[in-house]
Amino acid sequence: MSNKQHFSAKSSESNTQTALRFITCGSVDDGKSTLIGRLLVDTKAVLQDHLAGVQRSGETDLALLTDGLSAEREQGITIDVAYRYFNTEARKFIIGDAPGHEQYTRNMVTAASSADAAVVLVDAIKLDWANPDLQLLPQTRRHSLLVKLLRVPSIVFAINKLDAVADATVAYQNIAGALNKFAQEAGIITIAAMVPVSALKGWNVVTTENNDQTDWCGYNGPSLLSILEDLPVTPAETDVAFSFPVQWVEKFHDSGVTNQGRRVFWGRVATGSIEPGQTIQVFPSGQTAVVSQVLSATRQPQNKAAGHSAGIVLDREVDVSRGDWLLAQHGSPEGQRQLSTTIAWMDDEPLVAGRVYWALHGHRWVKAKVQRVEHRLNVNTLAEEEATELPPNAMGHVTLALQEPLATLPFAQSRVLGALVLVDTASHKTSGAVLVN
Repeated sequence: MSNKQHFSAKSSESNTQTALRFITCGSVDDGKSTLIGRLLVDTKAVLQDHLAGVQRSGETDLALLTDGLSAEREQGITIDVAYRYFNTEARKFIIGDAPGHEQYTRNMVTAASSADAAVVLVDAIKLDWANPDLQLLPQTRRHSLLVKLLRVPSIVFAINKLDAVADATVAYQNIAGALNKFAQEAGIITIAAMVPVSALKGWNVVTTENNDQTDWCGYNGPSLLSILEDLPVTPAETDVAFSFPVQWVEKFHDSGVTNQGRRVFWGRVATGSIEPGQTIQVFPSGQTAVVSQVLSATRQPQNKAAGHSAGIVLDREVDVSRGDWLLAQHGSPEGQRQLSTTIAWMDDEPLVAGRVYWALHGHRWVKAKVQRVEHRLNVNTLAEEEATELPPNAMGHVTLALQEPLATLPFAQSRVLGALVLVDTASHKTSGAVLVN
């Protein structure tokens, strides 16, 4: 990968006026919390009294700016996802600091499911950086695969701690080569950049001006922050037929607003767009009606597209409750009672055939039985291995049988319609993130 190819995400379609939600992930102690601390400090997003509270032996411990739990501070690790906010002149950002330990993979999945981008940190000093055929850490591979699996639109590999190696140029080139090889094997095609950084010293994080040399590591591309400022947000799924999970049903009596007192169905447009005059069908009942009005949050008539909240009024009274879906009359998915899925398992108990869980799709709850576990994904070799169960923090292919049908699409086609969560029926804990194949 040449220097000119390090950053290709800039596009006229990038909506940099919208806040970018990104996560940092990677292996344990790769410097994720320190990197976020550096971003916050160097963009002046931290108050002086907050900085004074993260001093250790006279030095500022940047990781403490995100590690807020007492257990995190005591152990020096990240356990839960910490969200921080900052902005530059160009953009606003929402950062999720995901834990690196394998036992907290579930927390990383939660953060990645709504992210526009992922910064995967790679610790140079943990690798055999002088070896052109070096092997990446398993957790680097695991998190990269999860980011791909969850369809995070952009991935930035930040090769960290290059200030601590004898030859930063050789280390950067060999690690970037290993990442490129892994990405090709794994089919990861959303890499926006591979950038060398030193989170501790601030090199190449916010600016490139504080590097020891202008062409550090043989890299003459933009800083990490400059790359993030130009990344696109997750595009709304406007190319998919209209779908709308009903979150709240309101009986509103102002006839001037809601056309003779009919009910308003509130929620967020999941896919497509909606405007008066469209014919919709109610799922699962199959009843049809015509949209009479589309309301904004302030109850003003306004057409709405995917990603925006709306209130929908129909031309006649039909039976619609929370959890139902309003779908386009044509082109919408058919209800399915058996799903072939990929599951990232997050429960402490293994996933085994025969177990029954609650499945949540939009706001609709149905019982789901694990019919069989097909394969388990080996994150080190990317091979599909025969398996009869999924242990905690594992990924695999699983067939689910549903008590009632769900209107789903493959996750590769729709990040909204193709995603579910499994919830334990007894403890009510979120047990698995489900992606429809």
